[in-house]
Amino acid sequence: MHKLLLLSLALLGGCAQTTQPADISGLWINQAAIDTAAQGRPLLRSLSANGMNLEWNIDTQTGKAQLNNGFEVGDGQLLQTAPGIWTVDYNGHGTDELRLNGKQLIQQASKTYPSQVFERPTQPAVVGGQWAATFRQALYSAYMGGQWKIIEGQGAGNLVAFRADGSVSGLGDNSRYDLCLAGDCTSQGAGNDIIYLGSSDAGDSWIFVRSGKQLEILEAINLSKADEIPLLTPGPRQWLLEKQ
Repeated sequence: MHKLLLLSLALLGGCAQTTQPADISGLWINQAAIDTAAQGRPLLRSLSANGMNLEWNIDTQTGKAQLNNGFEVGDGQLLQTAPGIWTVDYNGHGTDELRLNGKQLIQQASKTYPSQVFERPTQPAVVGGQWAATFRQALYSAYMGGQWKIIEGQGAGNLVAFRADGSVSGLGDNSRYDLCLAGDCTSQGAGNDIIYLGSSDAGDSWIFVRSGKQLEILEAINLSKADEIPLLTPGPRQWLLEKQ
């Protein structure tokens, strides 16, 4: 009698543990690109090594999937083709395949991109943000966060703080910064990493070089004529910063 009771409870326990279908709705970011860059490596190389796509925003209820590379947004129709596998169709202009692997969302390799790994952001998504705003906030925190000391340049000895919201203090009159992740600024920089420094009113583009805990900010010299698309090349160093 006791054996039958135990067997019944075991069967009931098994029923209660039925696995629920996975839901990939919500935001996913290219955390692998952030982790690579956060080791103190050049930014664009880190992004390129991890596929360049920065965010997925998915709604399984409406069958919508949006891909963001920091410059362009691709809207597609989401269709689950097998357990843990989805296809995104861009209205006949190509497809992507997504696979859920534990806590990671894998964008399968294609002719355009290598396989890419996305994870849930650890911080809340940026509401109403554009151009991969949640990815950008996570990147700024990991790549630029903490305190930096000016080793050479104006304000030598001062501490500089780059914040996740794009604000900066301690670097001359600059109150805002922005890192070039994609788009026209990447082509204008000819492969160099570009940082925008300024205030709410005006600012300039600079070339930066990240190597471990050191950050060089160089003048960006435009080699193009006034009526041509800018082509920036490194000029004299303005600041040398060291992460504390």
